[in-house]
Amino acid sequence: MNASLTGERRSVRYGLIRRAMGKAMYYRYRLLQSHRHEAPVLERVGEQPLLVIPGVLNPKLTRTGAFFAEQLGPDLIREDTEVLDMGTGSGVCAVAAARYARHVVAVDINPAAVRCARINALLSAREDRIDVRAGDLFDSLMARRFDVVLFNPPFIRAAARDDADRAWRSLEVAERFAAGLGSHLTPTGFALLLLSTYGDAGQYVRELQRHHFALAPLAERAFVNEKLTLLRVRPARSTRMTDD
Repeated sequence: MNASLTGERRSVRYGLIRRAMGKAMYYRYRLLQSHRHEAPVLERVGEQPLLVIPGVLNPKLTRTGAFFAEQLGPDLIREDTEVLDMGTGSGVCAVAAARYARHVVAVDINPAAVRCARINALLSAREDRIDVRAGDLFDSLMARRFDVVLFNPPFIRAAARDDADRAWRSLEVAERFAAGLGSHLTPTGFALLLLSTYGDAGQYVRELQRHHFALAPLAERAFVNEKLTLLRVRPARSTRMTDD
């Protein structure tokens, strides 16, 4: 048998196993960690205390938010940077970015997440640099543009059951994010997109490429059941030159 074909089959099988384990971890989180999901919990991400209230995804338990926040340093977020934290959730990435940025706008469609992010902006003593607002993707931003857009998106392509479930599931977020991103970036701006092997991360890659964005990996972390990849997303050079 062809060696490359055998390798591809192993890769597919490994991917299916990892996805199945990821789903098992999701249900374990929802069932066995209910005390950290249905009541306010004070977590710590790096050196920052973070309050997570009911109805908001816990970035420490799910790992994605904590991993993303850990990557946000002065090499990516400069002191003159305007940042958009899309789907802010607990506000973990907004708070991390505000350590360096001039200003952060944090947006979430979930009212509980908006309340939670505002609490954590106060808890971090960075509320003067973090503007938390309710909104569905780019809808509340008018024509405003940003130097850096952060997005830890819902990975599972399915209908959300409630506001809290929007952090896990969506039907059209990949398409809408890719379609709207370009009009909300400054000429030198870029997005940082976190993708996971849990769910259909490929939907974001396909849609962004279809809208002429170039993607490059910045950081990765592998777990037993999941691999996280942080991508830098920029308009392709030909598109940027045409716009200029």
